[in-house]
Amino acid sequence: MTTPPRTRNAPAGDGRTHDAVPEGGRSPDPEGRHRLTALGGLAALSLDAMASVAYGPEAVVLVLATAGAHGLGFTLPVTLAIAALLAVLVASYRQVIAAFPDGGGSYAVARRHLGRRAGLVAAASLVLDYVLNVAVSVTAGVAALTSAFPALYGERTWLCLAVLAVVTAVNLRGVAESARLFMVPTAVFVGAILAMVAVGLFRDHPVSTATAAGHASVVAGNATTVGALLLLKAFSAGCSALTGVEAIANAVPSFRAPRVRRAQRTEVALGALLGVMLIGLSVLIGRFHLQPVHGVTVLAQLADASLGHNWAFYVVQFATMVLLALAANTSFGGLPVLMALLARDNHLPHVFALKADRQVHRHGVLALAAASAVLLVASGGDSDVVVPLFAIGVFIGFTVCQVGMVVHWRSGRAAGWRRKAVLNACGAVLTGVAAVIVTATKFTEGAWLVVVALPVLVFAFEQVHRAYARIGERLGLGRVPEPPRRHRSLVVVPVSSLSRLTSEALTAAVSLGDEVLAVTVTGPDPEDREQAEALRRDWDLWRPGVPLVELTCAGRALGRPVTGYLSRLAAERPQARITVLIAEVEPARLWQRLLQNQRGAVLAHAVRRDTDAVVCRLRFRLTP
Repeated sequence: MTTPPRTRNAPAGDGRTHDAVPEGGRSPDPEGRHRLTALGGLAALSLDAMASVAYGPEAVVLVLATAGAHGLGFTLPVTLAIAALLAVLVASYRQVIAAFPDGGGSYAVARRHLGRRAGLVAAASLVLDYVLNVAVSVTAGVAALTSAFPALYGERTWLCLAVLAVVTAVNLRGVAESARLFMVPTAVFVGAILAMVAVGLFRDHPVSTATAAGHASVVAGNATTVGALLLLKAFSAGCSALTGVEAIANAVPSFRAPRVRRAQRTEVALGALLGVMLIGLSVLIGRFHLQPVHGVTVLAQLADASLGHNWAFYVVQFATMVLLALAANTSFGGLPVLMALLARDNHLPHVFALKADRQVHRHGVLALAAASAVLLVASGGDSDVVVPLFAIGVFIGFTVCQVGMVVHWRSGRAAGWRRKAVLNACGAVLTGVAAVIVTATKFTEGAWLVVVALPVLVFAFEQVHRAYARIGERLGLGRVPEPPRRHRSLVVVPVSSLSRLTSEALTAAVSLGDEVLAVTVTGPDPEDREQAEALRRDWDLWRPGVPLVELTCAGRALGRPVTGYLSRLAAERPQARITVLIAEVEPARLWQRLLQNQRGAVLAHAVRRDTDAVVCRLRFRLTP
């Protein structure tokens, strides 16, 4: 007898992998080809965070510009503070990945350590963030396209929906497949930004200002002081660059084994790349004394100043446009996994926990696409409408997760727990302050929608949970049921004419039941009565050994006479188990289904709605 391979396991929260990895290092996952490597995870789940460098530094500059040129001098200090928070978040989510290898991120942490209600708040905030991320990414990418081709501006809503359809289709093929498709644009974007920063550091002055020429400056001309509130506002605005940091922790099950170790490496790589790009762009802003202008992005001005107004400038712009459009993939990688966890905990319909053949949570992908499409249509494809709503949800999730990890360290008290708890506590304070400031400053610009939507989502989660609890109580889940008892079986077969289909239906019925009855519905018209008489004559000649019951109907309804008859049978024979066997033709060609009258579907719906009878649908296949 052979012994199973030994495995290496580590307790939750110690920073080591939880995956059972056979000695020899080979992945036991037979579906590993549909899962992510570390590099694939960086491409599939980090696009949101990577693309945020296109609008994060700009958000800081636009806020500081209200204090004039003096305010712009604080761009680097504010960015360094954001980078410090990024380091805290990366360190925290690296531990979240180890402690919660089944994914879920903020939701899993809050649910275990802060209670079910706090977990639902975290989950709702993440759901909102993921949906808004799709809208922001797609609209921003299309905005870059329409800026290059103004003739397309009027069609931006349709362009947004087309991009959304493409990303959805790619993700329905599997997250690993989408990762391979996104590796090239991700590498081009990161390489272009790093090259731009490297070249810019060797320049003493802008090589070109052609992009900003002729555009009005947004810098205030008479402001000379910078207050703490303005710096906090700039900090919270720039923290939009941190959205997407949590996506890897939410989608740990999407990685190949050892999934925890791969996810942790991906999280660290994301933090390092994002930090270098943010700080590098901030240094260039100060080096070139850049001033924001209307109609031109800060990133475009930096590319112009560093590389010149040439082919390299257009490479940066095109790479930014593509990556912004594809950044929605972060949501498609993280939200379906989160929805699966919510469904497993009875807070969403269980259908969201099902996987397709390619190990994809198909229903979660489609639900995200539908919600995003509604938001895109409602906003008219305008990024300025959805951007103010973007960062609030993720900051709430950050804060709840950090507080939950503090409780996690205090309850476990493993080696070094105080240092880790202090780190998470600092992160909770910083993200909590950012959440309050963003909500207060953006409330009238649409943030109130998030404030309203958050409790509505939590309420919906609670209602689904209560519904499942009632269903479980009625079904006696968790209790040993009574032993099965045999009842007399009565099978009712609706028929309309004699054919091979009728013979197959009765053959199946007599095999299933102790007693079989055939029923036919006759309408009030003379034509209907003639058909009924012809059926009766043919039935008497055929002699199938099954009685034929004729039901009359004043109208042409099919379901009501049958369900009424079934109700009378149930009252007359309370100990009998009634089954309705509906025979239907299965066409040889898919398009031929359009030729069917759908009588079987109508009848099955009526029986399920109005009776307790079992519905059995017999498919008679027509071969080509």
